[in-house]
Amino acid sequence: MNKLKIINDPIYGFIRIPSELIYDIIEHRYFQRLRRVSQMGLSYMVYPGAHHTRFQHAIGCMYLMQNAIQVLTFKGVKITEAEKEALYIAILLHDIGHGAFSHSLEHSIVNEISHEEISLKFMEVLNAEFNGALELAIAVFKGKHPKKFLNQLISSQLDIDRLDYLKRDSFYTGVAEGNVNSERLITMLDVVDNNLVVEEKGIYSAEKFIIARRLMYWQVYLHKTSMVAEAILVKILQRAKDLVAKGEVVSASKTLSYFLKTPITKASFTKKVLDKFSQLDDFDVIMAVKEWQYHNDAVLSNLSKMIIQRNLPKVRMGHKPIEKDFEDSYYVKLMEKHQIKKEELSYFIFTGSVKNHAYSQENSPILIKYKNGKIKDLVEASDHLNLLALTKPVVKYFMASPKG
Repeated sequence: MNKLKIINDPIYGFIRIPSELIYDIIEHRYFQRLRRVSQMGLSYMVYPGAHHTRFQHAIGCMYLMQNAIQVLTFKGVKITEAEKEALYIAILLHDIGHGAFSHSLEHSIVNEISHEEISLKFMEVLNAEFNGALELAIAVFKGKHPKKFLNQLISSQLDIDRLDYLKRDSFYTGVAEGNVNSERLITMLDVVDNNLVVEEKGIYSAEKFIIARRLMYWQVYLHKTSMVAEAILVKILQRAKDLVAKGEVVSASKTLSYFLKTPITKASFTKKVLDKFSQLDDFDVIMAVKEWQYHNDAVLSNLSKMIIQRNLPKVRMGHKPIEKDFEDSYYVKLMEKHQIKKEELSYFIFTGSVKNHAYSQENSPILIKYKNGKIKDLVEASDHLNLLALTKPVVKYFMASPKG
């Protein structure tokens, strides 16, 4: 069987699968699940085109990694054939630990364990299945490989992951401000003293990358409507879990039912749990939410209708914390209208905060390499006055409450 296939991507065109091992990993049921996990949670409620998946993102990342390796080896950076394949595997699997609706439900289906940690668990199981073929990829993913720049290609402030998701999410949402020049940035990459750097000629592309990231966070990832939709989805699962714990019947697929009944933490995340997790995707959740519209519990029913009918709460946002007063006559009317008890009101009226930190000088900074060999942090090297301001986190506070 010919395993050296090509995939037609709407952004990059034809993407070549570089080896038979990579083909087998892509064909594995763990990886195929990513076709049924949305890249951007419920952002499609704001941007109708945002229905792309983690599968598309992972394949796009592999393509950009192929380009990055080609550029670096052309510039004399030593990357062995085994290291190249390890990079392809690590970037393909970097997001395999995402659960249904990606970041939206990261700590709702299971607790106290991040998607990166789950990705590593998947990689370890796959490594056993493929007779140790992922050993080097795991070392790169964990940052344990002596060539530090290999891990920086996977996870840093200018990594392959960000170069794909900004461009891809910009494309599918139609938000032009996020369209970074991934190809130029990759062409400007080099390695100095085991660190990934950007050549001086690429400084403006790097500046644009940071600014694009900031704009995409405010306009897309932290958009108040998709943010409140995701908060409602979290509350739906929490309510379903609470009802199940009380012994009430809450219909769901076998896989989702398992996670509703069984509290999972980092300590209890076994191989059996991983296998169950690998069977869960967006379809399980959305099918359940459609069904729960008709549940006899008013809270679960009303919350589910908000998602399915897109009748979402209104959101107020500001730079100061917003107080809520449950004694207000508006809330009394709301309780009467929806047959909600006072202790259940927090499902429908809630506050929170979001943070946008476009660039950190402490956490794996973007380094600029000058022609004379000098290395500077991007903020130092840039004459863009706003770039320093982007190193400071911006926090906004919000309050959500039903319309009308």
